[in-house]
Amino acid sequence: MSMETLARFEDVLDAAARIAPHALVTPVLRADALDALVGCTLAFKAECRQRKGAFKFRGACNAVFALAEADAARGVVTHSSGNHGASLALAARMRGIPCHVVVPEGAVRSKVAAIAAEGAVLHRCAPTIAARETACAQVQRDTGATLVHPYADARVIAGQGTAVLELLGDHPDLDVVVVPVGGGGLAAGTALTLAGRAPHVRLFLAEPAGAADTLQSLQRGERVTDVVPDTICDGLRGTLGAPNFRLLRELGAEVLAIDDADSIAAMRLLLEQLRLLVEPSSAIALAAILRHPQRFAGQRVGVVLSGGNVDLDALPWATP
Repeated sequence: MSMETLARFEDVLDAAARIAPHALVTPVLRADALDALVGCTLAFKAECRQRKGAFKFRGACNAVFALAEADAARGVVTHSSGNHGASLALAARMRGIPCHVVVPEGAVRSKVAAIAAEGAVLHRCAPTIAARETACAQVQRDTGATLVHPYADARVIAGQGTAVLELLGDHPDLDVVVVPVGGGGLAAGTALTLAGRAPHVRLFLAEPAGAADTLQSLQRGERVTDVVPDTICDGLRGTLGAPNFRLLRELGAEVLAIDDADSIAAMRLLLEQLRLLVEPSSAIALAAILRHPQRFAGQRVGVVLSGGNVDLDALPWATP
């Protein structure tokens, strides 16, 4: 399955079997106080407790272990400001193959350290998508490594869909699922899983108001790629991928644009009520429910808490 191939639900099932020996089955958490606050029943899929602290390990692991031996031997390369790079580096180390990660200047230090800790070769570049892609292409030419795109790779999308596959196994009675959206790997994988396993379940995507290209793209019926992201949600600054857009448009999803202040408040609430420290990019899913309670009132709502790699020296509510 190449990056250009659109993933299907069968690929999610294959991914679930492929990553089962390596990925964690993350817990589903409940909090009566949060249910009372929003007027619905919430089931939190705690992907912040996944390997490397984020759902990204699922897609990276699937991509690495799906490679043929000859391709795997030449290694993998990606561009990432954090969670995907660390996840790909871990999966590559588990398979015993080289991993190269192109890291933009200005990335969160703790996330870059997590990539380096897994033994990946780091390549620095300017903080633009164009610079990332140019650097990746150069590494490919130099090494023969296989590109594993952070969110547009079909193997990655299929792997990300396994999080909600597990959630549905625990809670088959869900009415709604809410996930964050940036580049769209988790969003597209979730859409595939819902279409294949629970087509009656509605999908809501929580997107930063300062990086709302998915909302604009689905409204216009074509990808919007000229949005300059301005959000604290560093994991959601990526531009919606082309295959991700095609899948979301085909399978259907509603986007809720959320202000950063709401995501920060939800982040703090999750720490208080679930004793979970998650990233703003993750807390945004709860923020969407808090901001639009009428959309979810009385329903059973699955929420993917996508990651927990927080810079403890820069908590967003801390005073300088």
